[in-house]
Amino acid sequence: MPSGKGRDKFSIQCLECFGKNLYIGTKEGVIEYLTVNNTSGKESLSVREVGKRQMGRSGAIGQLTAIPVLNHLLVLWDGSVTVLNMFSLELIPALKKIQNVSLFYVSESAVQTDSVELIAASTKRKTVSVYKVYVDRWECVRQVALPQEPVVLAAHGTCLCVATCDRYFLHDYQSQTSLDLFPHNLGKQNIIANKCGKEEFILNGPGCLGMFVMKNGTSQHPPVQWPDGVVDAAVHFPYVLALQNQTVHIYSILDQQLKQTVSLQSAKSLVSTEESVYVVADKEIHRLSPVPLEDQIHELVKSQRVDEALALLDRLQDLLPKDSYKDLQKNVICTSGLIKFYREAFVEAKELFIKGELDPREIISLYPAMPVMSEDFTPQTTAVSNAKDLWTISRDDWPTFQQYLSFLDDFLSEVRPTGQGQMCPQDIDSALFKLYLEQGEYEKLDQLVSSQNNCNLQTCVPDLEEHKRFFTLGLLYQSQGQHFNAIQTWVKIVEEQSEDPLHINVFKHIVNTLANLEHKPIIWKFVDWVLQRDQEAGILIFTKTHTNSHVTFAPEEALTILTNYPVAMILYLEYLINELQSKEEKHHTMLITSYVKQILQSIEDDYNNESSKEEMRHKLQQLLWQSSFYNADCIYDQITPSLLHVERAILLGKSGKHKKALQILVHEEKDQQAAENYCWRTSAGRDRKFTQEMFLNLLQIYLASSHHVTTAVDLLNKNAASFDLVSVLRVLPDSWSLQLVLRFLCESLRGTVHDKRMRGLEMSLAKVETLRHKHVWMEATLKKIKVDRGCVCHSCQKRLTGPEFLRRPSGELTHISCHGGGSGH
Repeated sequence: MPSGKGRDKFSIQCLECFGKNLYIGTKEGVIEYLTVNNTSGKESLSVREVGKRQMGRSGAIGQLTAIPVLNHLLVLWDGSVTVLNMFSLELIPALKKIQNVSLFYVSESAVQTDSVELIAASTKRKTVSVYKVYVDRWECVRQVALPQEPVVLAAHGTCLCVATCDRYFLHDYQSQTSLDLFPHNLGKQNIIANKCGKEEFILNGPGCLGMFVMKNGTSQHPPVQWPDGVVDAAVHFPYVLALQNQTVHIYSILDQQLKQTVSLQSAKSLVSTEESVYVVADKEIHRLSPVPLEDQIHELVKSQRVDEALALLDRLQDLLPKDSYKDLQKNVICTSGLIKFYREAFVEAKELFIKGELDPREIISLYPAMPVMSEDFTPQTTAVSNAKDLWTISRDDWPTFQQYLSFLDDFLSEVRPTGQGQMCPQDIDSALFKLYLEQGEYEKLDQLVSSQNNCNLQTCVPDLEEHKRFFTLGLLYQSQGQHFNAIQTWVKIVEEQSEDPLHINVFKHIVNTLANLEHKPIIWKFVDWVLQRDQEAGILIFTKTHTNSHVTFAPEEALTILTNYPVAMILYLEYLINELQSKEEKHHTMLITSYVKQILQSIEDDYNNESSKEEMRHKLQQLLWQSSFYNADCIYDQITPSLLHVERAILLGKSGKHKKALQILVHEEKDQQAAENYCWRTSAGRDRKFTQEMFLNLLQIYLASSHHVTTAVDLLNKNAASFDLVSVLRVLPDSWSLQLVLRFLCESLRGTVHDKRMRGLEMSLAKVETLRHKHVWMEATLKKIKVDRGCVCHSCQKRLTGPEFLRRPSGELTHISCHGGGSGH
């Protein structure tokens, strides 16, 4: 305070601040009105005295509160609340004093355009009175009785936070509900209950804890451990200030740690405003202004306290402009990531680089010999104090440098598919390519270049050739759409037999690549090379089905190409018939002809692989039996001179010449089982008479030769049910004894008797059904049917005019002429 007459007795009691206006209440009952210029807090304040008012000869000013919306200044003096004009300090006569008030609080959350709520507490009466304060009047709208004398009072809307001499509690005077918080054993001067945020209070709790309490009784922040003897506290987010007599302790609400202390003599109270916190002492007033939050964060980062900087940053989003916050966030996060990076905390560094959307080229450019393909790129990262030279590390500490390389792999691989990676796809892919190639991670290298990538061919191709990674070179060509170069590179590997152990099946890869291509000119250039090496593998080129069931080559086109490759021809024809279900005679005939040629060729060459030859004959026989689309005569003429007797028999059977077919099987093939199987297969799905004829033909063939007597007997005994007994007895030689055919006769008679009994049973069942129908008919005919003029035909709905009509079993009557169009009777 300015020096002057009587100033030595001057002692500040309380303070109120609104904008540049300061109101000081003294112990001598004087109110000083000052204005303060330069509220930035970085230079000396310019203070000007505007006016003052003496409230009385003695008595301290207990409390001051400005109400700007009404231009009022509320003054607690001499146990009463007086209202002054906040600019002239003149009394407002219309507003009489409120008597018996020990402390009061203006509920800012209840401020309206024309009134506010004043909450006045009376220690003597143990009550709280709620007043509506207008420009020229006030009204007492509610009184609340308290269980004890109030020592400190704060409010949020209708919720009161009251401190008594031994406890804190909340009371909502609108809902009339109370909530005890916790007890205390503090001296009166140490009891603190101040409003500190939206619906939140700061209290001096037991154990020297600064407690944050919401108006619903919960807490959103952990308590702050502050020193003993705190007399006042104020919150200026994200800090809480605790006042002792000589010192202000400043704690972070975010981590509850002490950040700063300020020594001040004879300080007694704190007043928090939006810009700063005022500290009131006996003879002077101090203003504590926070360093701008951006500067605080940058300073924390600069001193490598990155965790504190990030924690502070996360809580400041609502306190800074959106654009300013976003720029600050990216800069701080990326710089923190660099600090973590050089500390070798790679997991945290990667998370921060991704969160901060760091340009991947910033990291790539830190590594020696790592290319940055973008010509217009200039590093923008902030220099950090713990930066290291990776080139030196790579030379002097290779294990550590390996960890940095591993980080580069993880980071680039993770951002590669994201929008962050799409900022510079060529730089990322080229860096990964270089990394994998130099480190010998060839599996990862092949995965990179075989998928869609943006590697630079001009730099990558020479590197692969230098390292002799020709298979990988082909993959790179393929991913870049240069299929001819890719296949040509792989063909060279196969022909020179220079493939490495990891890619021993390069030929198969060539086939798969050609099979997946739809560009015929490239396929034409390599298809003969493939088929000459492996016809079975090469057939995939013609049978691979692309999207929308599309194949590259039409059947006729493929057959023309495969003319000189018999094995591939057979495989392709099998594909047409078995997979595509082709019904063209040409395809079926060609496949059968190809089978025959292969079998005859193997016989002629005395081919030792019997299993392969038998498998081919089995396929041929199956096709002859199952297909009905081939030219049987053409094929028969082709195989007649050969030893393919079973196949000739099948062809004869297709023409209905079953007896001749059986003769070939018996006399030329000399395979009785094949003859018997022929009978069964030919008879499948035919009637019993046809089966009996087939087996009778086979029996007669056996009986015509004295060498097949035993076979004939076996045939009869095994298939007795398939013969007609009478027909067999007619053809059996007279010289055969009864003992020879006894088993057959017994089986046949048993079957004959069984058949006779079954037919008798079926006839009896039919008779029973007939009798049932006759019974129903007789019951219907014995009943009287009354027909009058009201009876109509069920079919045509016209009257029955004569005595002749039909009656259905269900009782409906119809004309005889309508019977044909009805539903039967």
